[in-house]
Amino acid sequence: MADHDDTSDPDEIFEALIAEAGTASVDGWDFGWLDGRATEQRPSWGYQKLLGERLAGVQAALDIQTGGGEVLAGAGAIPPVMAATESWPPNVAKATSLLHPLGAVVVADPDEPPLPFADAAFDFVTSRHPVTVHWAEIARVLRPGGSYLAQHVGHSSVFELVEYFLGPLPEETRRARHPERDRAAALQAGLEVTDLRFERLRVEFHDIGAVVWFLRKVIWMVPGFTVEGYRGQLRALHEQIRAEGPFVAHSSRFLIEARKPS
Repeated sequence: MADHDDTSDPDEIFEALIAEAGTASVDGWDFGWLDGRATEQRPSWGYQKLLGERLAGVQAALDIQTGGGEVLAGAGAIPPVMAATESWPPNVAKATSLLHPLGAVVVADPDEPPLPFADAAFDFVTSRHPVTVHWAEIARVLRPGGSYLAQHVGHSSVFELVEYFLGPLPEETRRARHPERDRAAALQAGLEVTDLRFERLRVEFHDIGAVVWFLRKVIWMVPGFTVEGYRGQLRALHEQIRAEGPFVAHSSRFLIEARKPS
C-alpha cells in the first residue's frame, strides 16, 4: 500500500491510488491485494476448514466455480477423485497450476447446464461464492446419499457500496440471493436441506484504491464499472474516507448443506 500522509497533495493521492488499483491484477479469487487497505469479518463456521474435514471422508468430489482454485487447494485434503469447474480462462489457468499437482482435474465449463459429468458421478459437491446455482444439475451429479456443501453470497451484500454508485435499488433486487430462496430451490430439485446458517459481516474500505480494485474484481457489483465512468463519485468518496475514516459496508454469507436422499 502506498504511503500517503495528510500533508500530501489530495489530487496526487487520489490519482496515485486509483492508478495503482486500476492496473493491479484481478486474476484468480485471491483478495490478498486488499491487505492493509480493506477488512472483512469472516463467517463463524470457517468454510475452508469444514471443506477439508468433509473432503477427507469422501471418494469422489466436485468443486463448482472454483475460481483460481485457492480455497480448494488450501483445504488440506483431496479425495481420490477430485474435479473442479471454472468458466473464466485466466482462472482456469491459475486453478490448473494450483490443483493439478494435488491430483485434481480442472474442467473449463461455461457455468450453464448441463454440468459435463455423468449422473451420480460424485458423493460430494461443493462451491464457494458461486455466481449461479443450478440445483437440478447438482442433484443430478450427486450419488444417492451424497451432499452439497457451499458458502453462498447472501442478499444485499455490500449494498452500501453498490448503492453509493447506483442509487437505491428495488426491493426485489435487494432480496435476490436470499437463503430461503435457495432452500426452496434445493427442495424443488429433490434435495433435503440439512444445514442453513446466515450471517451479516462488517466490511471496511480504508482507501479509494481498495474500492476501485474490489469493483474491478467483483464485476457484478456495479456492472460496467470503470474509473473514468465513475471518477466524480470516486473522488467524492475518496474525500469522505480521508475526512471521516473507512467506508463501512456489510457483506452477507450463508452456509448451506443439502443431501440427496438415499
